[in-house]
Amino acid sequence: MSLFTAVVVFVVGLLSGIVVRWVAGLAAALALVLVLLGATTPDIGLITFVMEQYYHGNELLFLAGLLFGLDAEHTRDAVEG
Repeated sequence: MSLFTAVVVFVVGLLSGIVVRWVAGLAAALALVLVLLGATTPDIGLITFVMEQYYHGNELLFLAGLLFGLDAEHTRDAVEG
């Protein structure tokens, strides 16, 4: 792997992490609003559909996102010094 390729991969990973953190923050705020409005009880068929179509087989992706979210505070402290 050349130095250029390594830098590009690192930058893409960094930008992906920033975007994921931003989107996760928006999703959390939207979820809070939905809870406060009482609109968080979806049809059970919808939950089953989402679980079967998107979650099944993506457990590692889910865990990666979860661990990234849990480690976000530590990462911010480490980067800021």
